[in-house]
Parts: sequence; structure tokens; C-alpha cells
Amino acid sequence: MAYETITLEIADGVATMTLNRPDRMNAFTDQMVRDMIAAFDETDANDHVRAVIVTGAGRAFCAGADLGGGGATFDYEKRLEARDGGASKFDPDRARDGGGQVGIRIYESLKPVIAAINGAAVGVGATMTLPMDIRLAVPGAKMGFVFARRGIVPETLSSYFLPRLVGVSTALEWTMTGRVFTSEEAKERGLVRSLHAPDELLPAARALAREIADNTAPVSVALARRMMLDMLDAGHPMEAHRLESRLMVSRGQSGDAKEGVTSFLEKRTPVYPDKVSKDMPPPYPWRPTPPFRE
Repeated sequence: MAYETITLEIADGVATMTLNRPDRMNAFTDQMVRDMIAAFDETDANDHVRAVIVTGAGRAFCAGADLGGGGATFDYEKRLEARDGGASKFDPDRARDGGGQVGIRIYESLKPVIAAINGAAVGVGATMTLPMDIRLAVPGAKMGFVFARRGIVPETLSSYFLPRLVGVSTALEWTMTGRVFTSEEAKERGLVRSLHAPDELLPAARALAREIADNTAPVSVALARRMMLDMLDAGHPMEAHRLESRLMVSRGQSGDAKEGVTSFLEKRTPVYPDKVSKDMPPPYPWRPTPPFRE
């Protein structure tokens, strides 16, 4: 597909999605919402893609929402009117945060998602990385959940993910102060896995993606991702035990399980036969996406 605000390159089983508005520090727009969702649809549908890296073009990862609309930037009613000239009636109960729509799509990805934070990641530029699985960054990158300093609230699922990633106290401190901090602090507090020199960031992200692509069964990775994320709010460990038991039974009979054991015993690289596009076992999907409005 042709994208307006991102690029998507696929090579050797790894997709690299680059936010591509470098003249605006990759500021987030409604078109970027559409492009990113479509790109994750593309990577999910492509069985050759084993992992997705998200990074930014130029000196920033994403500097936040594009503020070109001035004081009306976050006025959803005025944004709708600007898009369709008033043809649609504005319903505040059905207006959806664009970053949240991207976040839901990342959450539902069947492929692991690695953030390679190459520069400033502020506002939605920071929150869009939270549903991603692993975050790498360059030293000194400015990060911040600055919403309270813009008169709005945290978005892109951050009220769900941020406390789970760094703890409630840090999440509250960062969102209530809205201060900008560095990737060093993000690493110290557990948000970022590791720091890399600018010319080493993408190679480090690709090495991590290759570790997945070269050694693991795609269906097993997709299931493990869903299991870990969906059990974040389980009410009792028994929920995990039930799900794991069903999946162990179904996967234990799969061609992947036979290949995984046989290749290990034969001391060779595995060639897993099952495909994410057609071999996800029941009870997947065990938690369908609920509607935005009941």
C-alpha cells in the first residue's frame, strides 16, 4: 500500500514502520491514524512478517499531536466540521480518540511490536509506545506525558498501560506534573528496555526482531502475546490456568510442537509449518474486542 505519513519496509521477516513527517517532527495527525492502522492490518495479514519495528524519520520519534490547528487542536467537534463541512452531526459520546484507535490496533497485533525511539517522544508520541511490547531508545531522548500542561487528559490507552508498566506512583507523577524527562529516567523507571547510540538503535531493534524471527513459532508468539496482555486484568490465576491448559492441549498436537521438539533433538534450525493467518487454535479469540459504545 501507499501511505502518506509513514513508510513500511519489509525485509527478512521484519517490518519497519517509520513515522514519516520529519519536517513536523513526525507530529501525529488523523491521516497518521489511518496509515498506522492500515499498516498493522498489512503486517498481520503477511505471514512472512515475524516482528514489527516502529521508529521515526529524522531527529524525532513523534513530537505529539500536530498543533497546527492552534487552540482548536483538541476540539473534536470543530475537527469533524473541518473534515466534512458540517455534513455529520457531532455526537460526543461516539467521538473516539485517534491515538486510542491506533493503540487498540497495536494491542491486537498478532506480531510483536518493538519501539525504536530515535528522538523526542512526547504526548501521543510517548503513549503510542505503551501498547508496544518492547521499547528501545537513544540516550537523551526527551519524553513526556504532557497532557495536563495542554489542558487535556492522557490518551492512547495510557491510563490502562502506563501504571502496569511503571507502577501507579510513577504514572501519577509523570501525568500529573506533565514534565518532560529523558530516556535515561524512562529506562531507570522501567519504561525503556535499553539505550543505544543513534547509529546502533535500529540494528539493536533488528537483532531483537531477528531473535524472534529465527527461533520461534509464529503462532506460539502470537498466542503468548495475547495471553500476557489479556491476563493483565484477570480476576484470579485460575483464568490463566484454564486458558493455558486449553492452548497447551491444542498446540501440543500441532505440527509446530512436533517440529520444535524434533529440531531441538536433531540440533538444527526449526522450520515451523503453522501460519498465523490460518492456524490460530481455539479458543482464540477468547476475548473479542468490545464495542466502543454498548
